[in-house]
Amino acid sequence: MSQAPETRGGPVVTPMRVVIALCLVAPFVAMLWVGSYAKTDPVVIGIPFFYWYQMLWVLISTVLTMVAYKLWQRDQRARSTSKGGASQ
Repeated sequence: MSQAPETRGGPVVTPMRVVIALCLVAPFVAMLWVGSYAKTDPVVIGIPFFYWYQMLWVLISTVLTMVAYKLWQRDQRARSTSKGGASQ
């Protein structure tokens, strides 16, 4: 049997990757925890809380995904420069 090639690099779980994961998981947790927003008050511009809370998370999710993407790019650049410019 062949052995897997030995890979050397930084740790797989880094603080930046934890932040990326939190940015991507937060919208799922917020939307799956229905009991936290299954109510009508407070009403904003005549729209019950149930609806505007979900629409607000659409915008928040967009921002968090952009942040996660930019952090991922920064992490990949840092890893490639620490390897001496080798591409993955």
